[in-house]
Amino acid sequence: MTETSGPAGADSQAILTIDLAALAANWRVLAERVAPGECGAVVKADAYGIGIEAAAPALAKAGCRTFFVAHASEGRRVRAVVPHAVVYVLNGLLAASLPTLIAHDLRPVLGSLEDASLWAHAGEGHACALHVDTGMNRLGVVPADVAVIAGMGLAIDVLMTHFVSSEATTDPTNHAQIARFSSVRTALPQARASLANSSALYLPQKPYGDLVRPGYALYGGNPTPGSDNPMQAVVRLEAPLLQIRTIEAGEKVGYNAQWTAKRRTRLATIGIGYADGLPRAAMGTDDRAGGEARVAGVLCPFAGRVSMDLTIVDVTDVPETALKGATAVLLGDGITIDDLGLRAATIGYEILTRLGARYHRVYVD
Repeated sequence: MTETSGPAGADSQAILTIDLAALAANWRVLAERVAPGECGAVVKADAYGIGIEAAAPALAKAGCRTFFVAHASEGRRVRAVVPHAVVYVLNGLLAASLPTLIAHDLRPVLGSLEDASLWAHAGEGHACALHVDTGMNRLGVVPADVAVIAGMGLAIDVLMTHFVSSEATTDPTNHAQIARFSSVRTALPQARASLANSSALYLPQKPYGDLVRPGYALYGGNPTPGSDNPMQAVVRLEAPLLQIRTIEAGEKVGYNAQWTAKRRTRLATIGIGYADGLPRAAMGTDDRAGGEARVAGVLCPFAGRVSMDLTIVDVTDVPETALKGATAVLLGDGITIDDLGLRAATIGYEILTRLGARYHRVYVD
């Protein structure tokens, strides 16, 4: 089954294909890994850019029962498409979100004594989770406050923490955080333990607890940097070649003439730029290699700065006869979100969550 959507419509110059079967397969791989613990799914940031309304039902069909979002507004969207899901809202508790949380049966993740007090007075006995900070110093209560909150009579069904460096398997911080978390669990023996994000599912300590919270890995990101990616790719981005031209050695390309042709060069312009979420830092200059696209099976480097709506690639090595009707693949055919992130001096998470609204989106299941 194939569905198409997106405000750009079919006349968009770029096509983003989202493989919902791969998304579901990735969830099943992780769920099998942590069994008998439960595998949830993080669908914040519009399901990491691929769309909550498409991702959440696909994950639910695969067997996922528990979802995590950042904001109550995202939780409301999950509830609309997966009515019987358990939905946790990660970013603490705001008084303004109380009506939405209660009306849509969303469970806040309490991150402070103030959150706990507010939910005790307004939560009407609804379930919630408690986040204890074991080293991130971002959100969450300090370990000493867990016992205090445990005495407030709240329906805390999950106690969670978040790893600082789970992708670094030998980082001693991981062991320290596991130990700190274990020391506070006795204050809430009835609550299920939740520690693990995507990379933590591959830590040697196997800190799975009762409920894991993968996000990035579900969408094809590599949870084991430096090793082969155990996940299937979920997104593919491609666009037609708008124009092809040949320039001579020594000619400059793009804004501020940052790229110089070292030979007689054939260039192709494609209709994707930073307004579509392609990082401007993926530019190719005389001083550094930038992003790449694959055209007719050939890797072609970016030439010059990425502009708002357009990017230029060097297609000199593509046989001229193969260029007619060809497309440039920016994600897919061996180019991963992690690859593009590295070449743009960022991370694949940012590549995913900035996927542009102008793409014609094709959902394949």
